Amino acid sequence: MSVYLKTERLFLQRFSDADADLLIELDSDPAVMRYLSGGEATSADDVRQLVLPSILAGYDRWDGKLGLFAAREQESGAFIGWFCLRPDRNGPTDEAELGYRLRRSSWGKGYATEVARALLDRGFLELGVRLIWAETATVNRASRNVLEKVGMTVVANIPTPPDMSQIEGAEHGGVRYETTSQDWQRHADRAQ
Repeated sequence: MSVYLKTERLFLQRFSDADADLLIELDSDPAVMRYLSGGEATSADDVRQLVLPSILAGYDRWDGKLGLFAAREQESGAFIGWFCLRPDRNGPTDEAELGYRLRRSSWGKGYATEVARALLDRGFLELGVRLIWAETATVNRASRNVLEKVGMTVVANIPTPPDMSQIEGAEHGGVRYETTSQDWQRHADRAQ
């Protein structure tokens, strides 16, 4: 299967029909799901019947240029999680969400920052995206640190959806981060 994106230590590629078990295992770790579902696993049936088909349909919807991609270590080929750069289903294609979900064993290694930077570069330099956004729980300091390291800034506080009220820190809501191609270029210039 072809590589979508390559970084110093990782590569991203499309998911396939055969990857359901990887997603099921990832979404069954309570620590991984802590700020998404309060630690509840995504059911295997939901992954097979809803989640994976939606991911695969995204490749056709956005001509393989945007979507949600499996992340693997270059050296071992081990699956470490996923990253996405994709528009809202009915939103403009020049505005894309940056997201990621990593296995606990891959936390703290700088992978999220490494790939997020590469996805911002690709989105702005190659794909004509003008705005990239991300949302996370206000109390999810690890994700907030990644977004801030890559030059994204908080633009809004967002309420916790009613179906997520059981999540730790739900009473604090969430935050939306954004960066535009112009902001990203200024951040990239300062980082050099």
